[in-house]
Formats: sequence, C-alpha cells, structure tokens
Amino acid sequence: MTDTTSSTPERRGGTPGIRAAARLDRLPPSRWHRRITLIVGIGAFFDLYEIFLGGVLAAVLAEQWHLGHIAKSWVIAAGFLGMFVGANVLSVLADRFGRRRMFMINLAAYSFFSLLCAAAPNLSWLLALRFLSGLGLGAELVLVDTYLAEFLPRAVRGRYIAYAYTVGFLGVPVAALLGARLVAAHQPLGVDGWRWLLVAGALGAAFIQLMRRQLPESPRWLTVRGREGEAERIVAGLEERVARESGGSLPSVPEAETVPERKVPLAAMFRGDQRRRTVMWWIFQVLQTVGYYGFGSLAPVVLTAKGHTVTESLSYAALSFCGYPVGSALSIPLIDRIERRTLIIASALGIAGCGLVFGFAAATWAIVTFGFLLTVCSNVFSNAFHVYQTEIFPTGLRSSAIGIAYSLSRLTSVVLPFVALSVLNDLGAAAVFTGSAVLMLLLCLDVALLGPRSTGRSLERI
Repeated sequence: MTDTTSSTPERRGGTPGIRAAARLDRLPPSRWHRRITLIVGIGAFFDLYEIFLGGVLAAVLAEQWHLGHIAKSWVIAAGFLGMFVGANVLSVLADRFGRRRMFMINLAAYSFFSLLCAAAPNLSWLLALRFLSGLGLGAELVLVDTYLAEFLPRAVRGRYIAYAYTVGFLGVPVAALLGARLVAAHQPLGVDGWRWLLVAGALGAAFIQLMRRQLPESPRWLTVRGREGEAERIVAGLEERVARESGGSLPSVPEAETVPERKVPLAAMFRGDQRRRTVMWWIFQVLQTVGYYGFGSLAPVVLTAKGHTVTESLSYAALSFCGYPVGSALSIPLIDRIERRTLIIASALGIAGCGLVFGFAAATWAIVTFGFLLTVCSNVFSNAFHVYQTEIFPTGLRSSAIGIAYSLSRLTSVVLPFVALSVLNDLGAAAVFTGSAVLMLLLCLDVALLGPRSTGRSLERI
C-alpha cells in the first residue's frame, strides 16, 4: 500500500499537522535529508573548532604573554562559561521561538564576537570576548541534535546525525593543525598566528549562516505550538520533493505511529518518568565532560608539561585529534545497529583505558597512538550520546531539557581547567587521567541503571 505524495489531511482523516511526525518518519532518505545534514553538520564544525581552540590558545599565549597556570585556565574556561549561559538561554528560547530562529542567532553572535576577539589587545579583553563568542555558540550542538532528530526518518536518525558530526569533528584537527602552522609562521602578514585562528572561525561561521537561511522550521515544533497549517505546508512540500526522487509514491503512514505531542511546561522535566531521565542525563553531562572535553581542551597543555615545545605539542595533538573524525565515521555503521545505551557504555570504557595509557606514556609513539585511539573512542561515544539525548525527551521539552543538561557540561568545563591544571602541576599527567577514568566508570553505571532503550523507535513512542 502506498501514500502518493502529499494527499490532504482531510483525505487522510486527520487534523492538519497531527500526523506530521509519522509522515516524516516514514519518508525514505533523500537528497534533501542529506543536504540539511551537511548544512547543519558544517555549523557544528565551528562549535567544535571553538571548543578545542581554547587549549591551543592557552598553549600559545602562555609562551607569548608569559601566562601562569591560573591565566591559562581562564583562557580555556572563558569560552565554556559563555557556552554555559548560552546553552541555558538559547536552548529554552528554541522551544519558545523555534529551532530555525535560534540557528540564525547563535552563529551570527559567535562570528561577530570571534572577529572582535581576534583584535583583543590584552588578556582581559580576550577573556571577555571569548565569553561573548561562547555565549553565541552555547546552544549550537543542542540545536544540531534537536533539529536533525525532528526531521530525519527514524530508520536513519542515528546514522545521519553521526554523518553530521563526522563533518563537524573535522574542526578539531583543523584547529590544532592550523595552530601548529600559524604558530610556526609567527606573524603571517604581520599579524600573530593565533589571531588568524579566530578570524578563520569567524568568517567561516558567517558563511554557514548564509546557507542556513534556506532551512525550514521543524514541523514537529510547529505542531506542538499549535501552528498546524505551517507544519502541514512544510511536510507536504517535503513529501512532494521526496516522491519525485523516489518515483512518485511513498510508504503509507502507519496508524499506530500517529500519536500527537503537545505543549509541555518546563517543570514536566521533574515529573514522572521524565524526572528519572532528567536526573540520569544531568549526572551524565557532568561526568562525560571530564573524559571527553578534558582530553581535547587540555592535550596541548599536558604535552608541554611532558617536556615538548609548543609547536611539537600542537603537532602531536593534531595527530591525536585526527581520531575525532575517524571515530565519528566509525560510529556511522554501528549507531543504528547497536543499542545506543550499550554503545555509550562500551566507548566510555575505551576512553577510560586509552586515557590511562596516554597519561602514563613517555614515548612519543605511545602518546600519539593512544591519544589517537582515545579520540576514536571519544567520537563513537559522542555521536551515540548526541543521538540518544534527542530521543529521551518529548518535542515540547526537547531543546530545553537537552540544553539545560548540556549547560552543566559547559559549567564543568569552566571548573575543569583550574582543577586539572593544578593536579597536572602538582601530581602529573598520570593523576589527571586516572581521575578521569574513575569518573567514566561512574558514568557507565549511571547510564546502565537509569537510561531507557531507544534505538529504532519513533521519538513519540520512546
């Protein structure tokens, strides 16, 4: 039985927009789905570029501006502090005013303040502008997850979000490689190399912002907000586009999947089954930050503490960071075949083990090899949890619940450099990564005991 293109809701026997979710879920993957995945994924590139740029800047400016470990910690922490505020504010606004509108605001703010940051005359200005650029990026990954999950068919939801992050995670080795080249070049065109890193991020984000203007609003969000007519027009247009690609017919809409969602108050995060999921995810976000972002943001500083020069440290970090896109690509064939919860736990154990070896390693080959393996595990882990968090909260709460929990990871990232660099100075790299491994084991227990199953189910049914 087929459902040809975009028959009207009245002919289907339903209220406009009430079946938007089921109609989107049953669509076969198309060029349009792949295009929005690419556009959104390139936007994630700049969020991830900025996150790992903090460690690069700390290593470079410690030498140029003679910074102590407290000042280095602030260089890393300032952007994360802005992201903490932005994740809370913009993600809640995305549930109130729409995913697309916040997409248009966040990268524009990042681009503007990052460009100003490149002209910072001293540490105080640099920290203030890093905070403001981080504020703009705070909800970027939350919006990436939410937007794609609400458009992508459930059969390919995990795989396509993993594709988006594979594109995005190219930003991590790019930040380190550019950092190493520009630092070695000292002052290209008479401007400090680290300033060019900020200019590159600002201009690239501005270009992607122009591409995002063509993105439609999420029909799932429109339906929850009572704007069924707009949702119907977007879904019908997408059905027509996909039908043309696939030969003029589409699968029928299963009646069992036509469960509408409604507007949900923010307080519902702490009621019934949602309370368990909220608590589980808050604990998760605090713990994952240490194992995941801890390595990426601190690796250049850890390597200089092991006795390598700044240029060598950035080069070794860049080689290790190549594991981020590799791990993300590796997750693509796994993410829809293995239960998300299981994949999160297995990859977290890999992060803990590789981190321990990296912390104790002295030989260059061991540092690079286990740094690379750690980042491979990290992005299987990251892609699995980014998909998972979109599935465990309802549409009316999705952006807010993910964003508030995610902001805790940013807040942890603010505190992390001060604690980690103090431990690094006093006890060495081995102690830093031993502590990280213990926290990742606690994360595994949290997910195993409190996390629901989600793989292969519709968002409305989970």
